[in-house]
Amino acid sequence: MKQIKKILIANRGEIAIRVMRSAKEMNISTVAVFSEADRYSPHVKYADEAVCLGAPPSAQSYLLGDKIIEFSKKLDVDAIHPGYGFLSENADFANKVNDAGLIFIGPSADAIKTMGDKLAAKEAVGKYNIPMIPGTKSAVTNIAEAKKNGKEIGYPILIKAAAGGGGKGMRVVENELDFEEQMKLAVNEAQSAFGNGEVFIERYISLPRHIEIQIMADAYGNIVYLFERECSIQRRHQKVIEEAPSAVLTPELRKIMGQSAVNVARSCNYVGAGTVEFLLDENNNYYFLEMNTRLQVEHPVTELITGIDLVREQIRIANGEKLSFTQEELQINGHAVELRVYAEDPVNNFMPDTGKLEIYKKPEGIGIRVDDGFEEGISIPIYYDPMISKLITYGKDRNEAIKRMIRAIDEYKISGIETTLPFGKFVMKHEAFISGDYDTNFVKKYYTNNENIKNKEEYEKIAALIAAKFFNNNENKNTSITTIKKNCKSASAWKKNR
Repeated sequence: MKQIKKILIANRGEIAIRVMRSAKEMNISTVAVFSEADRYSPHVKYADEAVCLGAPPSAQSYLLGDKIIEFSKKLDVDAIHPGYGFLSENADFANKVNDAGLIFIGPSADAIKTMGDKLAAKEAVGKYNIPMIPGTKSAVTNIAEAKKNGKEIGYPILIKAAAGGGGKGMRVVENELDFEEQMKLAVNEAQSAFGNGEVFIERYISLPRHIEIQIMADAYGNIVYLFERECSIQRRHQKVIEEAPSAVLTPELRKIMGQSAVNVARSCNYVGAGTVEFLLDENNNYYFLEMNTRLQVEHPVTELITGIDLVREQIRIANGEKLSFTQEELQINGHAVELRVYAEDPVNNFMPDTGKLEIYKKPEGIGIRVDDGFEEGISIPIYYDPMISKLITYGKDRNEAIKRMIRAIDEYKISGIETTLPFGKFVMKHEAFISGDYDTNFVKKYYTNNENIKNKEEYEKIAALIAAKFFNNNENKNTSITTIKKNCKSASAWKKNR
C-alpha cells in the first residue's frame, strides 16, 4: 500500500480544519476544497493547497464526488478524508475513490452500504444476539399490513425511514387512528430526503437516553471501544449537547455495551473509526439503534477523556498500520462536555438565523477547546448546516466540566446572529442535567415552558420599541429593512447581556 503523504479533505469548516491539524502533525500535506460561498473561509487558508469546486449549493460543489476525485489525481493526492456529512457515508463515492487508486479514509463501501440501510444493519447485527427494539424485520409499504404490524408491536410506535438519519422520515404514532396519516408523511419525507421511501416500524421507547459507543478497528482484526458518549440533549431528533462518559452507566453496563459495539463492527468487517448508537430505557435495558460509519461531530469529548487523537488513528489505519493501543490500555480520565454552537434562535423553535459575525471572540483558559471554521466578519452561508463551532470543556470530574462550560459560554462573544449559547447555559444550570436525570425529551419537558415564552415575548416587545423609536427619530422615512433588522438585533444583545 502506498504511504499517505498528501490528503484532500472533502469537506468544509471546522471538520476540515480538524483533519488538517492532525495531518500537519504527521507531516502530511493537505488540500482543501471549497464552494464560492466559502472562498474566504479559514479552512481554505489553513490548507497547503485549495481548489474551488463550484457554486454555493452543495449539489454543485461539496457533493461532486467525481470532480473531487479528478482534482485529487491532478494534485497527486494519496488519500481523501470525507469528514462527516456530505459524501462521508456514500458507498458509491468510497468505491470510486478506491477505483481511482486513492485511499478512502474510512470503512469499506460494503460496510457503509450495510450500515446505511437500517434493515440490512439489523440483519447483520442480529447474528450476534445484540438487543433490538421490537419491530418489523423488513420494509413496509402496504398501509393495511403496516397497520397490522403496528397493532402487534403495540402503541406508541415509531415509523422510521430505512435509509434515514438525522430525524428525517421519522414519525411517532400514539394510536391506530393516527397511523395512516403519519405513515404517508414518513414515506413522503423519506423519499424526499433520501430518494428511498421505504420505512420500518418499531416500538417507541418513551423515556430513552441516547448512548453511543466510539469504536476503532484496523485491518488486522483488532477492534476496541473507546467508551460512551451521552447524546440525549436533542432538538428535532438532532444532538445539541454531548458528554463523556455518561452519568448513568455503571462499569459493568459500559463493558457489556462496549462489547456489543465491537460485535456490531465485527458484523460488517468494519475498518476505521465508527460509532454504534443505542437507546437506553428507564430500566437500563439497551437496544441497538444504528451505526454511523464515519467520524462523529462529537468525537472531541472522547478524545479528551481517552487522550487518543481519533483523526490521527484514522489516518494510521488507512495507511495500513495496526491500532496503536489495546483495549486494556484505554481508560477514562476526567469528564468532557460539548455544546454545538448553532446559528439558531433557541426561543424561536431553534429556527436557523442568518447574518454576519459582527463580533466573534472565543473563550480561552484551562479545559476549554473550540473547534470552529469561522472568524469575525464572515457571514453564515444559508446553504449548509448552521453550526458555527463546537465548544468543548474538560474537567477532572463532571461538575468541573459543567462549571467550565458555563464560564466558556459567558466568555464566548458572538453578535450579529442568534446562537444556541443561551440554550447551552440553560441546560448546564438545570437541575435535571446537573443531576444526570434526563432523557431525549429534555427540550420538550423543560425548554418549552412559560419562562421561555415570557422571555421571547419580552424580546419581541423590546425589538418593536427599538424599531419604532428608530423610525420616529430618523428623518429618512425610507430606512432599509436591513437597518431595521440591525437595530432589532440590538434587542437580542440586550436580552443576552442584561
